[in-house]
Amino acid sequence: MAEPLTLFVYGTLMRGEHHHDQLAGAQFLGMAATEASFDLVLVDYYPALLRGGQSQVLGELYGVDAPTLQRLDQLEEVPHYYVREGVRLADGRSVDSYVLPRDRLTSFAPIPTGSFRSRA
Repeated sequence: MAEPLTLFVYGTLMRGEHHHDQLAGAQFLGMAATEASFDLVLVDYYPALLRGGQSQVLGELYGVDAPTLQRLDQLEEVPHYYVREGVRLADGRSVDSYVLPRDRLTSFAPIPTGSFRSRA
């Protein structure tokens, strides 16, 4: 059996948010933050993690098995909208996350705090 993949989530997949049920069966590994090289923006009701910023983004880590990862990739429209790729955390670890290429954005609102939960 394959080792679970460590996935960083920062928006609607987090506990208490709209799509958290998609992580049913995944193991919660704790809170985490990215290194300060990203932007977090709001696109409609959901956030997007963008490379090339100067912010730390706050989120949660999960151990995700292959069937759950496949379901999440479908939800996030990988690779046509989001891409799943490695991101570096503030503690130096590299984990997977859903990143939106900047050229796929038309309009968005910055979330300067780096926290989806403080978007209001």
